[in-house]
Amino acid sequence: MNRRRFLKLAGAGALAAPAVARAQPSVKIGTAVLGSYILAGPVIAGVEKGFFRQQGLNAEFVPFRGGPDLVKAVIAGEVLVGLTGSTDIFVFREAGMPIRMTATQGEGNDFVLVGPPDGLRMADLKGKSIGVTRAGAATWVFARMAARAQGWDPDRDVTIVALGGLDAQLAALARKEIAAYVWGDYGASTEAQGRTKLVFRLDSLTPRWISSIQYASDEQIKKNADQIRRVTRAIFQAMGFMKAQPQEAAAVIGSKLSWAADVVAAVHRAWTPYFPEDGRIRVENLKAMQDALLDAGSVRKRLPLDEHYTTEFTPVRS
Repeated sequence: MNRRRFLKLAGAGALAAPAVARAQPSVKIGTAVLGSYILAGPVIAGVEKGFFRQQGLNAEFVPFRGGPDLVKAVIAGEVLVGLTGSTDIFVFREAGMPIRMTATQGEGNDFVLVGPPDGLRMADLKGKSIGVTRAGAATWVFARMAARAQGWDPDRDVTIVALGGLDAQLAALARKEIAAYVWGDYGASTEAQGRTKLVFRLDSLTPRWISSIQYASDEQIKKNADQIRRVTRAIFQAMGFMKAQPQEAAAVIGSKLSWAADVVAAVHRAWTPYFPEDGRIRVENLKAMQDALLDAGSVRKRLPLDEHYTTEFTPVRS
């Protein structure tokens, strides 16, 4: 499903909402991309199953075309809480953007390089093009890390191409404009559809990691902490529902992403071991991430870790 059609459907649903929901505070929750199960799935489930309404919020889901686009909306106050790949917090804080991680959205590292369904070796990617969402996004960071792990220069030995969302990555791969692309969800959704095959798991480079996070601007943390707290609770209610009722969750989420239920089920199986229990921020994992990003040259300054997160909203309690 393309973003325009998704937003049209979401808007239609908002028009049908009861008057009591419209009277609640309205908040927007953004994800760096639409086609990521761990980012989009809990927000979709939270909206569709009424968990945000239970928390006293009228929530709107707004997917973006990469982390850099999302962070602009968060800083501008257009989006209250953003969900994205965890490396964004280091890249954007180094760039002077006033944001902080508010909760862990996904443990471990779910990013992978995937290629065409007929198979590809990592060594085959030298001199080829690799797709990512946006320059500076988590996918871009991991493409560079993967190249460096092979002893390659990421600026000369591969071409990293910013293409946007999942549909654009798949189209470029089918047209052979790229040889592979970086994505999350362990590549499970497109592999289950027979459209890609795993090339390289990036968790092999990162034994300690946080795959995805929730974050907000420093301004909104000061002004609207209660709303952020309620958003966080609703998202974790949704993840609890997804774990307890996987078949119903697959139907709810799949219909919005235009994924078949068996595809959602395959992604769910890949992700279940990495669902966070309470959003707790593990500082030792942040430290390992910062070390890896500095080693890879993805960030250049070692900023104090406590500038990157707040513990005001975790552990999440129902």
